[in-house]
Amino acid sequence: MEVFAVPGLPEVRAGDDIAALIEAQADLQDGDVVCVASTIVSKAEGRAFDLSAFEPSHRARSIARRLEGITGDRKDPRFAQAVLAESEELLMEAPFLLTVTQFGHITVNAGIDRSNVPDGDLLLLPDDPAASARAIRESLSADVAVVVTDTSGRPFRHGQRAVALGWDGMAANRDWRGERDRDGRELGVTVQSVVDELAGAANLVTGEGAGGTPVAVVRDWSFGDHDGHDLLFRDPETDFVRQALRQWSY
Repeated sequence: MEVFAVPGLPEVRAGDDIAALIEAQADLQDGDVVCVASTIVSKAEGRAFDLSAFEPSHRARSIARRLEGITGDRKDPRFAQAVLAESEELLMEAPFLLTVTQFGHITVNAGIDRSNVPDGDLLLLPDDPAASARAIRESLSADVAVVVTDTSGRPFRHGQRAVALGWDGMAANRDWRGERDRDGRELGVTVQSVVDELAGAANLVTGEGAGGTPVAVVRDWSFGDHDGHDLLFRDPETDFVRQALRQWSY
């Protein structure tokens, strides 16, 4: 398997054709997996906003005051309002905002970015990353899969890693259940999140910060002869951590 970043991409602006920008810099081949940072997808889809676009509600002001008291740093209630607007549910309001986005991803601050946003104060995640991945894939001339990625923190561990937000052209998971291990025992629970693993591999070569590149290509990787499915985000009924957080207070 080969993983390489796509160099030379320009600063993406609202309305830009991401597929065309990628194909101008990369000779894609059938079977490639193209991993695209959600940052440039959001920029192309016009998801950059100024804080002034978010009039804070009473709840947003209350959240900002509470976080100020905990951290000692000033918190803008307009930012809290942006997080509320982008969230289906707030699992935690303190000591930070842990949210469920409208498309089911659980992350801090609804994934809103405040860095590398030349056209606004805030960059929101794509409305529908799966639809974004589909649109990019359908516009590329090669028969590839597309994964829209983002970085997020992890419970129980320090550091961030890339995960998949949306994908098209492949299943999210390899399902090993029903297959056999080396000793012939049947696997009963193993489901491998390959879109997350590919996102992580891509992030190793794209990098972070000012020197980062937003697109990577995975080549000569095969899904293999496995069943697959797209159940990446746990539903609330079987997500026991989410259920526990609903009962917990800081």
